[in-house]
Amino acid sequence: MTLKTLLSAAAALAITAGVGQAQTVGFSQIGSESGWRAAETTLTKQQAEERGIDLRFSDAQQRQENQIAAIRSFVAQGVDAILLAPVVATGWDSVLEEAKEAEIPVVLLDRQVDSPDDLYLTAVGSDLVHEGKVAGEWLANTVKGEDCRVVELQGTTGSSPAIDRKTGFEQGIEGHDNIEIVRSQTGDFTRAQGKEVMESFLQAENGGQDICALYAHNDDMAVGAIQAIKEAGLQPGEDILVVSIDAVPDIFKAMAAGEANATVELTPNMAGPAFDALEAYWKDGTVPPKFIQTDSKLYTPADDPQGEYESRKDLGY
Repeated sequence: MTLKTLLSAAAALAITAGVGQAQTVGFSQIGSESGWRAAETTLTKQQAEERGIDLRFSDAQQRQENQIAAIRSFVAQGVDAILLAPVVATGWDSVLEEAKEAEIPVVLLDRQVDSPDDLYLTAVGSDLVHEGKVAGEWLANTVKGEDCRVVELQGTTGSSPAIDRKTGFEQGIEGHDNIEIVRSQTGDFTRAQGKEVMESFLQAENGGQDICALYAHNDDMAVGAIQAIKEAGLQPGEDILVVSIDAVPDIFKAMAAGEANATVELTPNMAGPAFDALEAYWKDGTVPPKFIQTDSKLYTPADDPQGEYESRKDLGY
């Protein structure tokens, strides 16, 4: 057996064992617009380190063009896989095709894309429509037939969470004619924008007197809105019900203070299932399902919010 043959066999064995060449992963992250997003980044880096994976990280600062440039850079570097948390759902076909032609598997994290599913290996995420529906059903059960005017803080325009969480909430309140969404505007998933938009809602709705509930597509916008409600002289959680999505530590702090009423969990550990799928794929070519669903749970003040805050506060949020 020649030296070349021996080296080739050793390389193949290393890859089969999940080590060696197939260990460099590019991660195109949306940015750091929320505590949840920061936690996802922290946990992805931790998961990579624990598994001996060389993670090459790129922060897109909320801009799709930066993500496309990052993916092309990863392809040029010859990484073994790419993790993509897409800022919006459309406009990915060309760059995903480039990754496919380079035989680099792409795994989507926590958001979906409107592209043919043969352009990515799998997507890890929650059922975003289900999250919104759980929030809507909670509100319908809470107001129990009383008239309720709702203001909605949407996520980034065009993103799959903004689209699906809106759809799900509307499904959750369907058939409850007493509940009406009277105002809906993007807060871009940030606390600052959540506060600013909520201020405009309050001004438009009789200083907030005509608002029954706030539905926010993520907790960070809800936390910003809670501040705006307090500055308007109202009591969030009582004068205006607050329901949101993500289950970040600060929403539990607000809940413990009586300033928030419900949140639907979105786990930030998307990387664990993603790396599991990639390692199986690298080992023997195992193709995962096109969607790997994570768990979601509704939390209310009955679920020990102070304890939930303490257990989550050091997770990188």
